[in-house]
Amino acid sequence: MKVRRIVANIETRDIAAAKRFYQDVLGLNLMMDHGWIATYGSQAKMTVQISFAVEGGSGTPVPDLSIEVDDVEAALEGMKQAGFVIEYGPADEPWGVRRFFVRDPFSKLVNILSHR
Repeated sequence: MKVRRIVANIETRDIAAAKRFYQDVLGLNLMMDHGWIATYGSQAKMTVQISFAVEGGSGTPVPDLSIEVDDVEAALEGMKQAGFVIEYGPADEPWGVRRFFVRDPFSKLVNILSHR
């Protein structure tokens, strides 16, 4: 048996609020919409990972999600233009990533990063 993928499920009463953050700013595609669930994603091949942590690194809280992007500066600017508050960073971390934390419309702390 091999794990093929891991899907994050976020409970909400306002599924439409996901569009602005995950599709409009981060550029994910709407892959499935059944009314009661909307799934955003990418056809990019990704590795399966799940992390467990006592802190988020550099003394930060543990984020709910980590999203790696190809251009962290563009993601940061997009979040600011869309009115999302940056809660940490941007920061160049000693383990080789540049990142920032932002809350999505569901109050989930999202770590947006790129490797240097």
